[in-house]
Amino acid sequence: MADQNEKGLARAVADKSEKASIASGEPDASSIVDGSEGVTEHELATLRHVADRLPFTAWLVVIVEFAERWSYYGTTNIYNNYIQFPLPPGSTNGAVPSALRGGDDVAGALNQGQQKSFALRTFNTFFVYCTPWIGGILADTLWGRYKTIMIFSLVCLAGHIILVASSTPAALQHENTSLGLLALSIVIMGLGAGCIKANVSPMIAEQYTGKLRKETLPSGEVVIKSPTVTVQSVYLWFYAAINFGSAGAISASFLARDNGYWAAFLVPTCIFALVPIVLLIGRKHYVVTPPRGSILLETIRVIGYALGPKWALNPFTTYRNTRSEDFWDTAKPSYYHERQVPKKITWDDEFVGEVARTIGACKVFLFFPIFWLCYSQIDGNLGTVAAGMTLNGTPNDLIQNLNPISIIIMVPIFDYIIYPFLRRKGINFTPIKRIFTGFLVAGLAMTYASVLQSYLVKTSPCRGGELDSQPAACTIDKKHSPSPLNVWIVSGPYILVGMAEIFASITSLEYAFTKAPKRMRSVVMAFSQFQTALSSALNFALTAVNIEQKFVWLFASFAITAWITGTIFFFTFRDLDRREAELNAIGQGERHGFVDEDPTMTTGVGKV
Repeated sequence: MADQNEKGLARAVADKSEKASIASGEPDASSIVDGSEGVTEHELATLRHVADRLPFTAWLVVIVEFAERWSYYGTTNIYNNYIQFPLPPGSTNGAVPSALRGGDDVAGALNQGQQKSFALRTFNTFFVYCTPWIGGILADTLWGRYKTIMIFSLVCLAGHIILVASSTPAALQHENTSLGLLALSIVIMGLGAGCIKANVSPMIAEQYTGKLRKETLPSGEVVIKSPTVTVQSVYLWFYAAINFGSAGAISASFLARDNGYWAAFLVPTCIFALVPIVLLIGRKHYVVTPPRGSILLETIRVIGYALGPKWALNPFTTYRNTRSEDFWDTAKPSYYHERQVPKKITWDDEFVGEVARTIGACKVFLFFPIFWLCYSQIDGNLGTVAAGMTLNGTPNDLIQNLNPISIIIMVPIFDYIIYPFLRRKGINFTPIKRIFTGFLVAGLAMTYASVLQSYLVKTSPCRGGELDSQPAACTIDKKHSPSPLNVWIVSGPYILVGMAEIFASITSLEYAFTKAPKRMRSVVMAFSQFQTALSSALNFALTAVNIEQKFVWLFASFAITAWITGTIFFFTFRDLDRREAELNAIGQGERHGFVDEDPTMTTGVGKV
C-alpha cells in the first residue's frame, strides 16, 4: 500500500509539473518531436541547431543548375545591347572593331532601340517564368522530376542552337530574319528553361533525407542536426551555383565585344550540353519522389470538402468561416465514422495539413511581384544607366555581373558566420523576417539607383539639349559622349539587390520546398516562380515610363513601393513565424498514406 501511495504521489507531482510547464509555455522535456530520432520538445527549443552533411547527388544537381544558369545568363545578359544598338562601324557580327575598343563604343546588332529591347527582354522573363507550370504539372503527375528535367534539357539545347544561328554574320545582314530567329529561340529556350526550373529546385533538397536528431560534437557540445537548417543551407549553396553560372557568363560581354554575337552565344550552348550528361551520370543514384497522377485533383477536392460547409451567399460570412480553426476538419478522413468516409477522400489527415500549409505559403508568394520588379531593373535599365557613364573600355553590360559575384561572396558569409551567429545568440531569424528584410534592402537599392541617375543627368554633356535626360543616348558630332562619372559607381544597386536576394529569393525557394506536400513540390515551386512572370507583366505595363528620361522617378517609385509592400507583408504573416516549427512538422511522422498505395510511397522516396 505504501508503494502504491508513493507511486500515486509521484504521478501527481509529475502531472502537476507537466501542467505547470504547459501553463508557463515551457517546452515539454518528455514529448518527442514527430518525425525526429528521439529529439524532445525541450531539446528542440534549447539545443543549438546546425546543418547536416549533403549527399553527393545534391552536388550533382548543383552542377546541373550551374550549367543551366551559365547558359541562361550567358545569353540574356547580352540581349540588351544585341537588340538595342546597331552594328558598330565596319562590323558584320556585332563586335567592336579593335581600334575602337579602348573607348566608349558598345557592341550591338539589331538596332531596335531601348523600348523594343525592353519589350523583348520583358517577354522573355515573363515567358520563362510561366512555363514552370508545365514542368511542374508534368513532373508531379506523370513523369517525375528527373525525366522532366532530362526531356526539357534537350528542348532547351535546340533553342540555344537556333539562337546561335540568328547571330551569324549571314543572318545579321537581314535584320528581320535575325529578329525572327531570336524570337523563336526565346520561346523554345523559355519552354525548356522554365520546365527545368520548376523541378531542379525541389530535386536538390529532396536528395537530403535525414531526420531531426541529436549529435555530440568533438568539443562535447550536443547539437540538433536540423533538416530545416540543412534545407536553408542547401538553398544558399544552390543559389550560389546559380550565381556562379551567372558570373561565369562574364565572358559573354567580352566575346560579344571582341568576337561577335555568334561566338558569345555559342559558348553557353556548349556549356548547356553538360546538363544531360551530368543527369545521365547520376541517374542510378538520385533520390526521387514518385509522381501521382491525381495529386492536383485531390488537392482541389481537399479544398472543396473544406470550403463546402463554410460557403455562404454573404461573402463576408464565407470569409469569416474560412478563418475558423476547424476550417479544414471536414476534409479529413478522421472527421467521419470509419464506414462513412466519402469515397472521393483518398488521402490521410496529414495531407490535409500539408494542403493547408501550402495555401498559407502561396499567400506569402503573392507579395513577391513587387520584389522582382525591383530586381528586374538590374537586367536592363541599369545597363542603360551604365551606358551613359565613362566606360574606359569596360563593356556596359559587364557591370551587371557584379550582382552574381556579390552573391557568391556573401553566401558563405551568411551560411558560416551570420546565420550561425544569430542561432548561437538565440535569435530566430525566421523566413518571414528574412523576406521582410529582403524587401527593405531592395528598396534601398532602388533609392541608390534613383539618386545616381539624377547625378548622371546633371553631369551629361547633353544636358539642356535635344537629348537632355538621356545620358546613354548622348552623342556629340556623331560620337558617343558619356557623363564623366565612372561606370563602376553603378555597382551599388547590383550589390544591394544581391543581398536582397539572399534574404528574400533564397528564402522563397526554401519556403516553397518545406511547405509543399512531397508529391506537389514542383507545382508549388512553379507557383512561387510564377510571381516573377507577374512582375514582368507589371513591368511590361510600365513600358511607356521605362525610358531613360523617367528613370529617376521610376527607380524612386519602386523603392517606396518595396518598403510599403514589405511592411504590409511582415504584419500580415508574422503569425506564420510563430508557427514555423509546427508547420514544418506536418507530414513528418507516421502516416496512413493514400488509400490506393503503400504508405511508404507517401512518406518515402525512391531511386530513378
